[in-house]
Amino acid sequence: MSAPLLEVRGLGKRFSRNGRPVAALNGVSLNVAHCETLALVGPSGSGKSTLGHAILRLIEPDSGGISFEGQDLLALSGGRLRAARARLQMVFQDPQAAFNPRATVAGVIDDPLRIHGIGSRGERPGLIRKLLERVGLSPDLGERAVHEISGGQRQRVAIARAIATRPSLVVLDEAVSALDVSVRGDILTLLADLQREENIAYLFISHDLGVVRAVAHRVAIMDAGRVVEMGEARQVIADPQSATGKALVAAVPRLRCGISTENA
Repeated sequence: MSAPLLEVRGLGKRFSRNGRPVAALNGVSLNVAHCETLALVGPSGSGKSTLGHAILRLIEPDSGGISFEGQDLLALSGGRLRAARARLQMVFQDPQAAFNPRATVAGVIDDPLRIHGIGSRGERPGLIRKLLERVGLSPDLGERAVHEISGGQRQRVAIARAIATRPSLVVLDEAVSALDVSVRGDILTLLADLQREENIAYLFISHDLGVVRAVAHRVAIMDAGRVVEMGEARQVIADPQSATGKALVAAVPRLRCGISTENA
């Protein structure tokens, strides 16, 4: 069996809330295989997004370890960390909040190309056009300001920016939850196509078990900073063993009644 693409071991992170320490992550361990989608679900405040941010080194964990592509991610700094980040990208729930509101679409996608030295200055406009086409957008959109395009288009731009560096893992933090149903389905199809064609693995953070059942290979359920259940997605959703898993499934009538959510 090959080594996992990502391995998280005993990760811990504490924050101070009203002067008291709170364990946002409490000994979290999991792994993601190459080209796999692992969904991370749980109630609000369970630590899902904190874990995603810790894996990206957007916040620094207090304890534990993270291995990515065989490297000790927490030991990297400077140029070595920047190089690793080219292979490890993130798409947020609200891409507009992550973008410079004054930036153009082309400028947003140009940033990772420039930072990671992908293509010369003369080559990058062509690379940007190809990335926009790759995510189903017209290259003419490149001249538009980010705030002028629709939510679905912004999310496609966010995905184009994420795949610009040819990552092996993309963390998707509630990346489709703010989209309407028809747009959500299109984005999920795009993500599936990219995974198949570009060999990308996803850590798919979501509260929507219908979407999770449709896209994930495995699911990890979190509560109070811990992973309380993990397994094959359909099996966990059909027959959760943890109290948290049972509560999450019971809260979605369509899942509880066994109605398909493939197109949800």
